[in-house]
Amino acid sequence: MAMTSHETSALEKNRAGKRICLLAYTFYESDNRVMRYAQALVGRGDQVDVIALATDEQQPSFEIIEGVNVHRIQRRQRNEKSKFSYLYRLTRFCAKSSFFLGRLHLKWKYDLIHVHNVPDFLVFSAWFPKLTGAKIILDIHDILPEFFANKFRRPETSLSFKTLKLVELTSARFANHVIISNHLWFDKFAARSMPKERCSVFINHVDLNLFNRKRTRSDGKFILIYHGGLQRHQGLDIAIRAFAKVGPQTPNAEFHIYGGGNMKPEWQALAQTLGLDGRVRFFESRPMREIAEIVANADLGIVAKRADSFGNEAYSTKIMEYMAAGVPAIVSKTKIDSYYFNDSVVRFFESGNENDLAVAMLDLMNNRDRCERLTRNANEYVSRNNWNVKKHEYLRLVDSLLFPAEIPSARLAANSSNCP
Repeated sequence: MAMTSHETSALEKNRAGKRICLLAYTFYESDNRVMRYAQALVGRGDQVDVIALATDEQQPSFEIIEGVNVHRIQRRQRNEKSKFSYLYRLTRFCAKSSFFLGRLHLKWKYDLIHVHNVPDFLVFSAWFPKLTGAKIILDIHDILPEFFANKFRRPETSLSFKTLKLVELTSARFANHVIISNHLWFDKFAARSMPKERCSVFINHVDLNLFNRKRTRSDGKFILIYHGGLQRHQGLDIAIRAFAKVGPQTPNAEFHIYGGGNMKPEWQALAQTLGLDGRVRFFESRPMREIAEIVANADLGIVAKRADSFGNEAYSTKIMEYMAAGVPAIVSKTKIDSYYFNDSVVRFFESGNENDLAVAMLDLMNNRDRCERLTRNANEYVSRNNWNVKKHEYLRLVDSLLFPAEIPSARLAANSSNCP
């Protein structure tokens, strides 16, 4: 007989009090996936450390954020121009984190280490805790061979792609369990790197405790928004060109872009070339709590990914964040987003087609009824598919690794986190 949510919560509290470390080459306060895991564990009584990056030298090396002990061991700027500079920074972080994690483990004796890629080989930083009995989860945010092939324009027949597939395989086999961030990647990953019974799917569900802000802006402007990484596969150049086409018809509209990445200078130059200074505005990355307020005050969310090998299968977390905030979303019709969403909850456009995106922008800018219908349907969708509903599946996975006699199967069903 299936347990009720109340019974599940009671069991989770009984198994709480473990010492767990999350390791990620990311900015903790800007990475909602890492934040959600950490807060779910703390919320049931576990002791949680996070080893992560600092955005600048003003950030403290140690900080307690809502009960989570955050250790920032390296500063990073998202300005890598080549694969060598990118790899150098990753390798440096891996070496530092291995030493730092080992030192913390001697002090606390961790029960579980949850390692987040990029890169996959960061999981080997947990060699000492694993050697002394800690369980290891490898969390695949982005599937690495395809990610790097896209970022640095390398074919899948290249030596670097094949090498990354080998790294993926060895990293996965080092872990006790692997989490994959969407169902398309689950099938691909399981076919080449890990048996399905040692993998689970957790898409990046929106946290309604975070994206529940009220709109406070009333300046008469119409704000389009994008927040996230500024890499080529995100297609912001397509969105900027589309916005240039609708600009003369929407003089009160602005396009606000939040985030960092290697394409930012090029896209800033494109906006300037198109005469969009002051109307396309670039902002630095913000902590997720600030982003939640910014999104709540937007009028239209834009997700313009290219449907190439990586962008076609990379799940867009921001879609559900727009939906949760009551902001209609225009979404590129990629394979992955078509898998999870349909025309009743988002406004699709043909990937890579700036003219079709411009039509979609005008459609929602001028059609209040359609916006309200999308928002209403999206709200119902999010009520069924959010982190508050799904977090118990993650806690059960953790417990299956730490208490195998009580929970024999470590693997969640592949479809357990599927969105209808």
